[in-house]
Amino acid sequence: MSEATLFAGFEERVLDLAAGRMRYVVGGAGPALVLLHGLGGAATNWAEMAPLLARRHRVLVPDLPGHGYSDPLPAGAGLGTFAERVALVAEREELAAATVAGHSFGGLVALRLALARPGLVGALALAAPAGISSASLRNRLGLAVTTRLRPARRVARHRRGIAASQSLARAAFFGLAADGRDLSPEAILGFLEGAALATDTRTAARAMLAWDPRPELDRVGCPVLLLWGARDRVLPVEDGFEYARRLRAPLRVLPGTGHLLIGERPAECVRLLGAFLETAPVPLRDSSAGVPRRFRLPAPRGR
Repeated sequence: MSEATLFAGFEERVLDLAAGRMRYVVGGAGPALVLLHGLGGAATNWAEMAPLLARRHRVLVPDLPGHGYSDPLPAGAGLGTFAERVALVAEREELAAATVAGHSFGGLVALRLALARPGLVGALALAAPAGISSASLRNRLGLAVTTRLRPARRVARHRRGIAASQSLARAAFFGLAADGRDLSPEAILGFLEGAALATDTRTAARAMLAWDPRPELDRVGCPVLLLWGARDRVLPVEDGFEYARRLRAPLRVLPGTGHLLIGERPAECVRLLGAFLETAPVPLRDSSAGVPRRFRLPAPRGR
């Protein structure tokens, strides 16, 4: 297994904009599905789930601005700018009325996108979305430290060794996963690849802390599914209950699972998402475009 081969059957693409480029991957065929990663992550955070979902969907996975191989946003950019960049990529791929799944910070971007561009979002699947406990004093202090010192980037230098050792995985993902030993080597490389490449997590963190979504949640008009890890130490499951109440949405809590549920229990997340989409009134527009080829990550650009 190579860390440069985390997606099979996906194609890398780049959207060049005057304000900077957006890099993303696409694969599969069927109804449109967009996957948004968390703070300090990258498209590779979805390395376990994306290939499974591409069996039935046209899957688009971007690197959010300042993450992966996408250029950062101007200083002071808000959450709406992150959402608009995702919208531009989705429009280029003609993925109208897509299901948008977001993890942690990506869940908050997905919510902002659904409110700002409802025509693009047919349904939401939010895995431990930020936005409630994110603004607590503990999390503010934690974000200030991690975005300045970037300890995850130092850990990511040793990602191949961590992926090969259960004891190292347990230590590296302490507090994020319920038990790092439950993460597959592919999931470990997928999470740490993003930590190694991110160039600007501070703008994303500030944008996340600046928006409290709760007063606007009653305006979300599409079907919503909430997924949460019962042992999430980053964003407690109580946030999930509040989101579920305000969005009038089902909440599915995964036992023995932490904040990195998309990597800890990928098959279960895929199963729950599939069951949700079978019953939700989501437009099933086939957004296939050509035959995908094997995708390989490019080499780091001197970062």
